[in-house]
Amino acid sequence: MSIVKAYGASSSQSPIEPLNIQRRDLRPNDVHVEILYCGICHSDIHTVRSEWAGTVYPVVPGHEIVGKVKAVGSAVTQFTVGQTVGVGVMVDSCRTCKNCKSNHEQYCEEGMTGTYNAPERDGSGMLTMGGYSAEIVTDENYVLRIKGEENLAGIAPLLCAGITTYSPLRFAGVKAGMKVAVVGLGGLGHMAVKFAVAFGAEVTVISTSASKVQEASKLGAHHFILAKDTAVLNDHASSFDIVLDAISADHDYTQYLNLLGLYGKLLVVGLPEHQPKVSPFALIKNRRSIVGSMIGSIQETQEMLDFCHEHSIFAEIETIAVSQINEAYERMIKGDIKYRFVIDMSTI
Repeated sequence: MSIVKAYGASSSQSPIEPLNIQRRDLRPNDVHVEILYCGICHSDIHTVRSEWAGTVYPVVPGHEIVGKVKAVGSAVTQFTVGQTVGVGVMVDSCRTCKNCKSNHEQYCEEGMTGTYNAPERDGSGMLTMGGYSAEIVTDENYVLRIKGEENLAGIAPLLCAGITTYSPLRFAGVKAGMKVAVVGLGGLGHMAVKFAVAFGAEVTVISTSASKVQEASKLGAHHFILAKDTAVLNDHASSFDIVLDAISADHDYTQYLNLLGLYGKLLVVGLPEHQPKVSPFALIKNRRSIVGSMIGSIQETQEMLDFCHEHSIFAEIETIAVSQINEAYERMIKGDIKYRFVIDMSTI
């Protein structure tokens, strides 16, 4: 075991503060990563404050990790010392269920092992500790290759916000000639816009904030609809192939189902606190469907990173020092960020 500097919380009421944590000794298939950047995801806040219940303390969040390989185990074949790599939302799975065997380990039947606040699978009783730390040790099968050295901080959020939107858009077969609406222009929504545009779709942003018209345009969106303008929404009834819903606030799915044409899909990646309302009449019209999606597999995440490298796609970020994490949390809750915070781990 080695002692590593980290930042975490000791209770649901505690601020994020300096901690010393243990990292396991290198196993044959392990990769030891020196962390350069770690993005802040809203799920970090939910977990730290135990808003989703089940948090075990102390907790060290962070699952949008970019770093350099510091050492590799004796059996590692995919990575070498000095290589730039990423670690995303999961660091293990059962590897034997049908979902894992079909490269869908994010849907592991036993439950994937999250990068933080999840029991290790080795029976040690230890919990995983995330990327708000100087280093991490992870099995090579859950480490990702990052090409190039440009804007590494802007790559970090791709490992959660990026794959969370890339995967459902790919699943839905988004391509040139299709019309896609993105509901909610935040950390997830801004990535959805970038991907849908890159796939060749005609993209419309739907937002409750009129001030986001110019932001949507800068991201590449072709059109903008104010969500409160019911007359305009009605004018667009049955006109979209895909609607990606990235809203985490409580809302009615029905108004967005009504925007879908024949075989249209409502892709749900936002997580409202309460059960959304759905009209079965809106659902059966045009044979519409509601599709949920949770991150992506390791294979698909690698595909996404390669796609982003090829098309120069990065998250829009604000880089902060570790001492600013608590302030960043409060700003995120207020919506005061365009669009993701990334921690410069050299400041730890």
